[in-house]
Amino acid sequence: MSQAHTIADFSAKLPNGEEVSLADKEGKVLLVVNTASRCGFTPQYDGLEALYRKFKDQDFEVVAFPCNQFGAQEPGNAEEIANFCKLTYDVTFPLMAKVDVNGDDATPLYQWMKSEAPGLMGSKSIKWNFTKFLIDRKGKVVRRYAPTDKPESIEKDIAKLL
Repeated sequence: MSQAHTIADFSAKLPNGEEVSLADKEGKVLLVVNTASRCGFTPQYDGLEALYRKFKDQDFEVVAFPCNQFGAQEPGNAEEIANFCKLTYDVTFPLMAKVDVNGDDATPLYQWMKSEAPGLMGSKSIKWNFTKFLIDRKGKVVRRYAPTDKPESIEKDIAKLL
């Protein structure tokens, strides 16, 4: 298999299990986030939704991948996760199926993003929920943000890419 070069080289699963190509995301600026409903960072859903609403008409999307690998903080099924996000944070951006972001079962998209934008001291692993990756219109990873980086602090970087 040839090495992937952009987000268009990947697919992801929707909460209903349907596999979709991410090629339709090319031409958009994306913020890809691994999320959890029972995490200290969960209130970041508010900031992510605010960014999405502010920039969605300029071809910006937040793409959330629920993940249960950190402290078992995302135990629910797809319907429970979607209901929580909608009812608690009025989330309207896309939620994908639950994934692993580390280890042997890490989704290929996350393997690629981690290699394109390593963390502190070159670490490839995701440290916790709400690690964020900014992807430009050409489908390339621009930057990785730590879980502690609030969505509103990323706004200027998003605006530059739009």
